[in-house]
Amino acid sequence: MSFPHSRPGREADPLEELFVAQFARPAELKPVNLRALSPFQRALLSIDGTVTRFIEAFRMEPVQVTVVSQERRELPDDHDWLEAPAGSPILAREVVLRGRHTNRFYAFAASLVLVERLPEELQDQLRVHPQGLGRILADAHLETRREILWYGRESPEPAPPGAPPGALLCRTYRILAAGRPWMLIQEKFPIGDDTLPSHH
Repeated sequence: MSFPHSRPGREADPLEELFVAQFARPAELKPVNLRALSPFQRALLSIDGTVTRFIEAFRMEPVQVTVVSQERRELPDDHDWLEAPAGSPILAREVVLRGRHTNRFYAFAASLVLVERLPEELQDQLRVHPQGLGRILADAHLETRREILWYGRESPEPAPPGAPPGALLCRTYRILAAGRPWMLIQEKFPIGDDTLPSHH
């Protein structure tokens, strides 16, 4: 399968097969040359585990998760990736990940959670604990899997809270359990000093 950012005759990036819906990447996301990223950034885009714990291990710094917003809504339209009809109740949640010691901005995450599909104890966790979703799921010892959909880069206006100026790497994935999507998550990471020169 070829993707929009591939050049004829160019050797495929081995990570591309991990992104199951790169063809559906939103138009506002620009292409990313995976070979122009640092190993840390490639891991952020492709990891199917808990991003917070990965950052903590790589940077040797505890990560503080701050909830920017969390509110109940209804889906305005049928949602293909959540496999849910219009009107389904969701929890819309935005968080920022920062270094506890350095206050360095590591990531911004926006999530749509189909609350009614979650076990009751997990719904309670979301209400009272301001930690990352991945850690909440891991601590609950639930069998889930991540399906990474697409990636790209953008320079959003306005920028996410606390994000440094410049382009951000973005990826979107969904978390499924028992074959059904529970949540859709978009994560944004600063490109900053970790990147190599060109994304063309």
